Amino acid sequence: MKRILLLGVGLSTHTLVKYLVKHSETSNICLVFADLTLNNFIQPYLKHEKCHFVELDINDDVLRKKLISDADVVISMLPPKFHIVIAKDCILFKKDLITASYVSDEIRALDSAAKNAGILILNEVGLDPGIDHISAMDVIDDLHHQGAKINIFKSFCGGLISPEYDNNPWNYKFTWNPKNVVLAGKSGALYLKNGSFKKLNYNQVFQHIEHISIPNYGTFESYANRDSLHYQNKYNLVDAHTIVRGTLRKLGFSQAWDVFVQLGMTSEDMPLFINKTKFNSYLKKLNNIDVYEKMKFLDLFNPKYHKEPSVKAVDILLDILIDKLSLNEQDKDMIVMQHQFEYTLNNECKKLTLSMVVKGDDSIQTAMAKTVGLPVFFACKLLLNQKINLKGVRIPVYKEIYAPILQELKKEGVDFVKS
Repeated sequence: MKRILLLGVGLSTHTLVKYLVKHSETSNICLVFADLTLNNFIQPYLKHEKCHFVELDINDDVLRKKLISDADVVISMLPPKFHIVIAKDCILFKKDLITASYVSDEIRALDSAAKNAGILILNEVGLDPGIDHISAMDVIDDLHHQGAKINIFKSFCGGLISPEYDNNPWNYKFTWNPKNVVLAGKSGALYLKNGSFKKLNYNQVFQHIEHISIPNYGTFESYANRDSLHYQNKYNLVDAHTIVRGTLRKLGFSQAWDVFVQLGMTSEDMPLFINKTKFNSYLKKLNNIDVYEKMKFLDLFNPKYHKEPSVKAVDILLDILIDKLSLNEQDKDMIVMQHQFEYTLNNECKKLTLSMVVKGDDSIQTAMAKTVGLPVFFACKLLLNQKINLKGVRIPVYKEIYAPILQELKKEGVDFVKS
């Protein structure tokens, strides 16, 4: 009996767990879920004889190594900082590893060791990164096969609230880790535009936006996300003069969020919350009714948020945002992704746009959990069935990985519309 070890069973794993359990019922597979605590949603699955939960402190070397050595495939949905520990154990015991996280420098340095061990360490196989790679490479490889020269590549993705449940002035609710949302943009942005390198620092990120149209869902805004330049090599876009990746939000979000950035309210170094007089003075100078309504909704200076004077300013802001912008039980979230291509083929300039919209089933089986978990699940099936020959540290930009996953995603309604 083959054994899958899933390390970390947080909110983003709801769909992954559901599909793993369903698969185990029809296959000779044992599932072991391991985390520091047993989340409630895991409990019903443990009724299945092939499903087991192990309470694991990742620093428990003996138990961790035992679990990994007993597994056939290891999936790590733990916070990214723990992946390096898991990866080294997987190399030691020659076990394939899957994560949905960006490849860190530490993980990348294990490439030769993973190849020597004859294993695959497959990263960036969730939503973003993940479905973005899978869907983009399918088009890029096809265009190159036709002899096209790709001049412009733009890619946008956002985790949002479904329009039917969009009922606050921010037109936004948290669909993933709130702390990550608050700290978004901290590393600035780097991208290529018309052959020139563009670099934005944190104070500039939310002031440079682009409007994006999604069929049947209207106009969104995008701010540049992290370093887009290394996708030139990742995606083999050697001819492109414009390469940019961005995060999608509803119109008006970025200008309002920029208030927090400019006033230092998202800074982890700011010890005290912003003075109310200073804050109101800034809003007055800004003179924007939309921003004013968004801030009024948050009720930032309500005494109930400021009980502990020792709490950092950014943590107070985080508490406020969680209180005001969390999903309600009846809410459904929405994932929006779009790729834009401009290319030359047979001396003709052409455009191609791919748009994807996925909605959650409820506040548990969310669109975020679905789009993160499904690619991981399908990658796991490929490894169990020995359908991937690649070894070393990889991401899903290779056809033997992305093509079957993309096909399976389409069957689950995770598909792109071309225009």
